[in-house]
Amino acid sequence: MTDVSDLVDDLHAQAEADADPETTPEVGIIMGSDSDLDTMAGAYDALRELGFAEQTNYHDAPEARFTFESYVVSAHRTPDLMYAYGETAADRGLDVIIAGAGGKSADLPNMTASIAYPLPVIGVPVQEKSVDSVIGMPTGAPIVAVDAGKSYNAALSAVQILAREHGELVDRLDAEHAALRADVADVSRDLHDLGIDGFRDRHE
Repeated sequence: MTDVSDLVDDLHAQAEADADPETTPEVGIIMGSDSDLDTMAGAYDALRELGFAEQTNYHDAPEARFTFESYVVSAHRTPDLMYAYGETAADRGLDVIIAGAGGKSADLPNMTASIAYPLPVIGVPVQEKSVDSVIGMPTGAPIVAVDAGKSYNAALSAVQILAREHGELVDRLDAEHAALRADVADVSRDLHDLGIDGFRDRHE
């Protein structure tokens, strides 16, 4: 059985490794419980669609230039792990963190934002009742947040942040946006040309 202290030690060891930033994850995805994974899966989908690979071994990077990692980090049950993750994030090579949590006390995103500052943290309220907790930060302690359940958008925002320094990510975002526009155009054309009855028949 893995001990939390082992994970904490691993994070600190990685921070001290002085690894080449091109071999470390740019994006970190953390969530308060594995029960949040279904909601947070949108972030994984978006990053993969934009050419990111999941990095499961800090010292053995995938061939993809851009990567992400993920952990379960509970603000209430493992505060030491949350603190270590936020404290070491920049030294481990992360450029942005996506943090999701549910319930009325969804403290992981905003606590991580405070600890990791000035590294940007994008909060994902896993449920509607989590929104107020995630966005309820005082002046001087910022967090970026998306609407409840919108982890896909959180990942797009993370890549937008990275794209300021990596032109190839601008191209990928442009291509993704163009595909969305084309989908709308196709649907619009079908609805107009087929009429509502033909459109419904085609899409049943």
